[in-house]
Amino acid sequence: MRKLLAIALLTALVVITWAVLQPTEGQLAAQETGRRLYQSHLGDRPVPTPAVAQAPRQEVTAEPVTYGTVAGEEITGYLARPANATEPLPGLIVIHEWWGLNENIEMMTQRLAGEGYAALAVDLFGQTADTPEAARSQVQAATQNPALLQENLRQAYRYLVETEAAPTIGSIGWCFGGSWSLQTALLFPDTLDAAVIYYGGNLVTDPTELEPLSMPILGIFGGIDDNPPVETVREFESVLNDLDKSVEIYIYEGADHAFANPSGTRYNAAAAADAWEKTIAFLNEHLKG
Repeated sequence: MRKLLAIALLTALVVITWAVLQPTEGQLAAQETGRRLYQSHLGDRPVPTPAVAQAPRQEVTAEPVTYGTVAGEEITGYLARPANATEPLPGLIVIHEWWGLNENIEMMTQRLAGEGYAALAVDLFGQTADTPEAARSQVQAATQNPALLQENLRQAYRYLVETEAAPTIGSIGWCFGGSWSLQTALLFPDTLDAAVIYYGGNLVTDPTELEPLSMPILGIFGGIDDNPPVETVREFESVLNDLDKSVEIYIYEGADHAFANPSGTRYNAAAAADAWEKTIAFLNEHLKG
C-alpha cells in the first residue's frame, strides 16, 4: 500500500513539474518573435545608418522625458520638437527597433521633429542591446507580457494629448517597432490619425481585428525580406482593401529586412530615401492637412 502511495505521489509530482515547466502560449509567441527577428539580423550590429546622418530640416530641441508609469515604474522616453514652435504641434509616437531606444533612434526622432512634429520616442524595453543575442533576449522578455507594452503606448498617447496638446497623433516604427506601430493603431482604432509600419514582422491579417481601424496606414516593406514575407504583406493589403480602409503599401525590390533602420548593417540607400519621402508626405497629409 505504501509503495502504491509513493508511486502515486511521485507521478503527481512529475505531472505538476512538467506542467510548471511548459512554456505558456505567450512565452511561445515571444520566443517565436525573437527567433524570427534574430534570423533577420544574423551578424548585424546597431551601428548608425545614413538615415540618421542627415541633420533635421530645422533646428530642434530634444530631451529625455518621463511620459508615464507602468507597473509602478516610471518610463522615460525622448521628446524632440522644433525649437521655434510656439503653437501645439502634431504628435508622433516613435517606436524603436529591436535594439531598443538607443542614440540612433533619438537622432531619427530629431529628424522627424525637424519636419514639424512633437516626436516622442517611447521605451518599451528599458534597456538597449549591442548584439543580436542581447536584442533577442530583450524582445522575448518584453513581448511575454504585451499588456505592459500596450499600457506603455497608452501613456505615450496620453502624454502627447495632455502635455503637448497635440491636435493629431500618428505612430511610426521600424522592425519590432513596425509591428508595434500597427498594435498602436489597434489600441486607438478611432483616435489615432495615421500609422506608419516599416516591415513589422507580426502583421495582423484577421479581418475581424482590422475592421475597427479608421486611420490611414502606410506600409514600407522589403522585396527580399521574409519577416514578413511578401505574401503576408499582400494578404495584409488585400484584407485592408476589402474592408475599404485607406492603405498605401510599398515593397522595394532587392531591399531586405531593416533596410531603412536608424541602426544596423542592412541599409539600402535608394530604397530608404524613397521610403522617407513617402513617409513624410503621408504624415504631412494626414497629420497636418
